[in-house]
Amino acid sequence: MAAEDSKDMLKNADWKTVGGSVTTESSQPIIKKRLPKKIRQVPDCYFLPRRSWPSALAIYGAACAAGVGAGMLLEVWINKKIKEDGGIIWEMDK
Repeated sequence: MAAEDSKDMLKNADWKTVGGSVTTESSQPIIKKRLPKKIRQVPDCYFLPRRSWPSALAIYGAACAAGVGAGMLLEVWINKKIKEDGGIIWEMDK
């Protein structure tokens, strides 16, 4: 019997007002939202400056070359120190 009552309640429901508020008065004007004319493009990363392709290639290429050069100088310095010390890198006896 409870199942029949719930079916009857659903039949008598006002389905126009169940989903949300529906205004039937035409006294309120309908306002259409406008899309903005120009959408601002926001960069993905704020901390990286926007540069042209040749400029970015030159700057970042120079930074990479400087890193490689520093590594080569470090290698030469280490080899020089090894030759000065007689070729012994690590002593376990002391």
